[in-house]
Formats: sequence, C-alpha cells, structure tokens
Amino acid sequence: MPISRQVAESLGRASWIRRMSDEARALRAERGAGEVFDFSLGNPDLEPPQAFGEALSRVAADPARGTHGYMPNLGYPEVREAVARRASRDQGLEIPAGLVAMSAGAAGGLNVVLKTILDPGDEVLAFRPYFAEYLFYVQNFGGAFVPVDSSPGFRPDPEALRAALSPRTACLILNSPNNPTGRVYGRESLAAVAEVLEEQGRRTGRMPYLVADEPYREIAYRGVEVPSPMLAYPETIVVSSWSKSLSLPGERIGYVAVSPRCAEPKAIVEGLAFSTRVLGFVNAPALMQRTVAGLLDQRADVASYERRGGRLARGLREAGYEFEEPEGAFYLFVRVPERAAPAPADPRGPDVAFAMHLKERGLIAVPGVGFGCPGYFRLSYCVSEATIEGSLPRFAEALESWRRAG
Repeated sequence: MPISRQVAESLGRASWIRRMSDEARALRAERGAGEVFDFSLGNPDLEPPQAFGEALSRVAADPARGTHGYMPNLGYPEVREAVARRASRDQGLEIPAGLVAMSAGAAGGLNVVLKTILDPGDEVLAFRPYFAEYLFYVQNFGGAFVPVDSSPGFRPDPEALRAALSPRTACLILNSPNNPTGRVYGRESLAAVAEVLEEQGRRTGRMPYLVADEPYREIAYRGVEVPSPMLAYPETIVVSSWSKSLSLPGERIGYVAVSPRCAEPKAIVEGLAFSTRVLGFVNAPALMQRTVAGLLDQRADVASYERRGGRLARGLREAGYEFEEPEGAFYLFVRVPERAAPAPADPRGPDVAFAMHLKERGLIAVPGVGFGCPGYFRLSYCVSEATIEGSLPRFAEALESWRRAG
C-alpha cells in the first residue's frame, strides 16, 4: 500500500472546501473566469494594510546578524511581550508573556495544543457545524472527535454538551465568530458552557480545557461584542492568528495564549514548546514574528466584509433563501431549499446535490456535510463585490429551477 490506511481513509473524507475550490478551478478553465462565481474558500481578497509592507521592508532590511536564525521554540521574547499585551486587552485579564507561544498560524497552534493535551483515546468535542479540519487535527494525535449538536440558531447547547461529555473528554473547541455560521457566542452562551465544563470537572476530577479558536475575533458586525472565554472559564487556551485581521493567510503566523487562571499554566507552556519542536514547526516564522509585533493595532479593511455580507444576504433573502444573519467572520450558512414537490432521494444528500445544482450555473458553494451539518451550504463572501452582484441572478434562477425540478 503506497500510503497509510489512515491517510487513505482520510482522503476519502477530505475537505469539501478544497474539493469545491478545485471544482471552481476546473470550471474556470472550461468556461472562463467571468462565468464562475467562487464562494468556496475563506481566503481574504483584501490586501494587507500599507503598514504591513512598510514594516516587512524594515524588518527584512535589518542588518543585524542572526535575524534569520533559530530563536526559542515559543518565539522571540520581545514579540511574545507585545502579543501578550494585545491578548490581555482582548481577553480582559493580564496574560504574562511567559504564557504566550508564537505559532505557524492558528492551524499550527491548534495542532500544537492538541499534541500537548491529548493522550490516545482522549475525546475532543466541538459544536456542529464545525471547521472540517478539526476532525483530522484530533486524529493526528490519536484522539476521538465528538461532534455536539447546537441549539436552534447555531448557539451552543449546554444540555447536548452535558450529554456528550465523558471521563475521556480532554477539551471542547469553541470557534467564535464561527466558521461556517458567522455566529458570535455571547456572554450567556459562554457562561452556560463554562458551567457544564466545571460541573464535569467536579464530577470526574478532570477539568476539560476550553480551546478557543479565535482567528475571526476582529471581524464582528453592528457593534456585536466578542466576549472573553478566559473570563468565562479558567481552563482556557486561546488560539488565534493574523490570517484574517491582517489578511495574511499565506504567511502562517499566529499565537497560543494560556489563561493564567489554568491550574498548571507553566506545564502547558512547556508542553507547547516541546510540541512546537517535535511536530517540526521548530518555531513560528522569524520574519513574520518581527513584522506583526509592530502591527498589533492594525487591521485590513475588514469593515468591507460587513458591506459585502449584507449585500449577499439581502439578495439571497429576496430570492427566497433562508439562513441566520451572520454576526461576524465572512460566511453565510444557508439552508438547502425545499422542493415544490417530493423528489427521489439523492444518494449524495440534499446539500451535495444542491451544491452540484449551483455548480451547473457557475456558482461554487461548500456542502454542509463538510461541516458536519447536512442540509445546508456555506458561502464565503470574502470575494469581490462584482462577484456578489454577478452571482445574485444566478442564485435566484437556481432556486426556481430546483423547486420546479421537484
């Protein structure tokens, strides 16, 4: 067998996001770019702020010797100091620099955290719908991924969480603002989740970690607050990046911050340093560490996402689509429309069938099954306004023809 059984099986369940992005690429080659409206990838189309290029030039031109060499696995001390100040402001409590680890993006940070806290057979929970790669990140370290149903409107369901917990539960991954729904979990939601996790800790003697995946923290709309998970629950580890806020997804730079309220924060950080090294990251990219350290109050023009999301949402509602209004990030999670009359069951499932129906019209969406939530599809609106405007008549026609076909 040329590759491992686990990888071979995983390829069969590989990310629908990438699969649909590949479909878009093939369709552009066949029909031309102007005939394809690609909403598959959460790949920001905004350029980084001007200050990024200026900072990068300064850092790259630094004549000091050794600036491209190794540094401590956790990152440059001065960068960790700067990030700790910013994370303290976001989280509402003082986070020492010693509890910050620089990472190769949020994805790298999540893998380092899971390597640090998981034993084989431990369980990692996440509410549906969830970012598809969580499953594989957990699998990397011999863990078991356990999806948990959300309440109506895609809020955390405390009772469903309580039912899913077991003595093997190591952590709950909480992603807010959420990919794919755009939901922001408010203070009440965090408090309810914290109560259930604390109850579990008292009952079993093992406090599950709350791993807060926060790369979209700075993309929230209409004054919606993104509250601090660290204030809600003591055993919290926050993972974030500048992929979305500075529009730097390809530069792979992020961080992990451990709450000082954790029972053993220093042990966690020692584990993060070891895991960063043995997973082969060794350290976060040196050039990017030094560049972002001076840009912690800068953002790309993320306000434009609210405008674009509003236009796409308005157009889809007028056409007859149903979805929850996003409060942050840059996604719409749309319910697959019902047909006017019953149709034969499609073995692919309704969301895959509808995604293929959209594809025939040059519209690329990601089926909800890729997020553990069949019956929906995700649209990423970090695309041009021209793409949004051009797509709306096609979305309207796709809905009409889908219903007629029933």
